[in-house]
Amino acid sequence: MNTPKDLRYSEEHEWVKIEGEQVRIGITDFAQSELGDIVFVELPEPGTEIQANEPFGSVESVKTVSELYAPISGKIVEVNEELSDSPEFVNESPYEKAWMVVIEPSDAAEAEKLMDAEAYAAMISED
Repeated sequence: MNTPKDLRYSEEHEWVKIEGEQVRIGITDFAQSELGDIVFVELPEPGTEIQANEPFGSVESVKTVSELYAPISGKIVEVNEELSDSPEFVNESPYEKAWMVVIEPSDAAEAEKLMDAEAYAAMISED
């Protein structure tokens, strides 16, 4: 399972990459492998405020529909439009091509409360 060391992770299997004043969010390699083939991704519009631990979108696989939970609060400034035409990117490249949204966090300290790669790897190995 690929768990990049430079990211932070939520218990709901989202990853966070801190990029200066902004944060990029996606779902983990573990999450996409559990979901199976992704056929549709629903994301909010730029400008939408999202709240930590609240749903902000969904991914649909051949098995199920799963909500995406915001790992931190903030305002969406960019959405990965490519996922509407190429949802398979989530399976092929969860950390590069398949980022979901970029936000301006309302409280940057929330990211520090997320798990590091080692803690996340330990959590998923217990599942």
